[in-house]
Amino acid sequence: MSEQLNPVIHAPSRLRIMTTLTSLNDDESISFSKLKQLLNMTNGNLSVHLTKLEEAGYISTEKTFEGRKPATYVSVTSAGRDAFATYLHDLQALLKPATDKSPSPKK
Repeated sequence: MSEQLNPVIHAPSRLRIMTTLTSLNDDESISFSKLKQLLNMTNGNLSVHLTKLEEAGYISTEKTFEGRKPATYVSVTSAGRDAFATYLHDLQALLKPATDKSPSPKK
């Protein structure tokens, strides 16, 4: 286990984003607007967190047009999947000692 949980992923909003994106298949993406709706986030808040994740190489964004309207699609990268798997492993390892030391429930 690493000394601390990955701070890029550990922020609550980014953890929710990564959880959502890693639930998609490798070749799938989700629109910014759908992700915003699913996570009940504002445009600005979601945009800031996506930028942090993209700077870390965990997600990619694709800007396109649907008709005349701009659209942004978001997907997780293989590095992002690996980082998320490591994060989950580290979190489980961090929690395991606490559950191992807890007393058994009395019957």
